[in-house]
Amino acid sequence: MPVQSPAELIHFARRNSGFYSALYSGLPEDVSDLTALPVIPQSEFWQANTPHNNTLLTGPLQEAVVFKSGGTTGAPKFSFYTREEWREFTTAFGAGLAGAGLRPGQRVADLFYAGDLYASYTFILDSLAHSPVANVRLPIGGATPAASTLATLEQFGVDVIAGTPTTLCSLAEHLRAEGRVLPGVTTLFFGGESIFSDQRRLLSGAFPAARVASIGYAAVDAGLVGLPVPGDDPRLHRVPAPYTVVEILDEHTGEPVTRAGVPGRVVVTDLRRRLMPVLRYPVGDRAEWTDPAAGLFRILGRAEEGVRVGPVALHTQDVHDVVRAADVAGRISGVQLVVRRWEDRDGLLLRLACDDPSEDLSELAAAVEKAFHAARPMYAQSAAAGHVHPVALVWSRHADLAVNARSGKLIRVLDERPHA
Repeated sequence: MPVQSPAELIHFARRNSGFYSALYSGLPEDVSDLTALPVIPQSEFWQANTPHNNTLLTGPLQEAVVFKSGGTTGAPKFSFYTREEWREFTTAFGAGLAGAGLRPGQRVADLFYAGDLYASYTFILDSLAHSPVANVRLPIGGATPAASTLATLEQFGVDVIAGTPTTLCSLAEHLRAEGRVLPGVTTLFFGGESIFSDQRRLLSGAFPAARVASIGYAAVDAGLVGLPVPGDDPRLHRVPAPYTVVEILDEHTGEPVTRAGVPGRVVVTDLRRRLMPVLRYPVGDRAEWTDPAAGLFRILGRAEEGVRVGPVALHTQDVHDVVRAADVAGRISGVQLVVRRWEDRDGLLLRLACDDPSEDLSELAAAVEKAFHAARPMYAQSAAAGHVHPVALVWSRHADLAVNARSGKLIRVLDERPHA
C-alpha cells in the first residue's frame, strides 16, 4: 500500500472508525494538518480497541495478525495488522538493519520472546527475512535455556545476537560463571528496553569483540518509530520517513518542538496503516531532536503513559487502576511510579500517598502488592529470576509527591535511572 497523505488518512479514519469519528467530531471536515488533531487519549483508545464490539478498527476483522502489548492480564492491549501492513512494517524495519550494521552473510540469532501473542520474536525474524542484506537466521527465542542457546551460537559460529538487554546480560552472566567468552560475536543488537552502562560492561566481558547497538525503535501498537543511527550513542535514531511522522511535543504546552535539545513526549502517525489507524499516538517515551532537519532524535526515557522496568512493560493507567481497585476503603490519595537502578538492576517503587503514613498500613500494602502481581505476573517472575528488584511500596503524604514545577500537576512516572 502506498504512503497516504495525512489528509487522506484523516478522512479515511473519520469515515470508517467510530472512535476517530467521535474524537474528531468537533473538527472541520477538511482538516488535513496533523497538528490540528488531538493527541490520542490512550485510555479511550484501548477501551475502543477490543476483540469484540471494536469501534476503533475501520473494517471487520477478517484477515489480520493479532499481537498483544504489555497490559495487565485483566486488560490486555491488542494490535491488528493486515497481511500487507505487517509485510510493509517488517520490510521497512528490515531495511534499517543495514544502517544498524548488519553485513551480508552474517549469522543472526533471534533471542526475542515468542508466544502469548507477543510480537518481538516474530517481528525480528520477519524483518531479517525481508532485509535487503542477505543473512542466516537462527530462531532460538528468549525462553531457551542458556546452555542450549550458547551451544547453538557456538555450533553455527553466530556473528550477531539480537535480544533484549535482559536476555543478553543473562547469557553474559552464564558465560562469566563458566569462565568463558564468545570472541566470534561481532554485534549485539538490543531492543525493547533501555541499555545501561553496567550492562554494557558485563556484555563487553563476555563478548569482547562485539559492539552493542540498537536494532531499531518500534512498538507493536505504535508501529515503526525510529531507525538506528551508527555511532557511539545507541539512543540516537532517525525518523523513518516517509512511512511515519514523528513529533516531539512540549511536555507543558503540547506544542510541537522544533529546536534541538528540548525534551518532549513522542507521538507518531503511521501513514500506511488503515485497519487500525495510528494518528498522533503517544508512544510513551521522551526524546529530543539532535538534528531536526535531518530527522535525528535521541530517546531520553519513558514518558507518563508507561514505563519499562527491565523486561517488564507497565502502562501507568493500568497500575493506577490496580491500586484503586485494591484500595476498597479509598485511603490512597495519590500514586506515583518511581523507577530506579541499583546493583545493576532496575526496580519499581510505588509511592502511595495517604493521610497518615505512620499508621499501620500493612494490610492495605499487602492487598496492593497482591493485586499488582496478579495483574502483571511477569514482574514477579522477572524479580524471581534476578532481572529486576522486587516491587517496593513507599508511603508518603500527598504533599510529598513530586509535581511539575511549572504546572503543579502530579508527575505520574519518575524515571530516575541514569539514561545518559
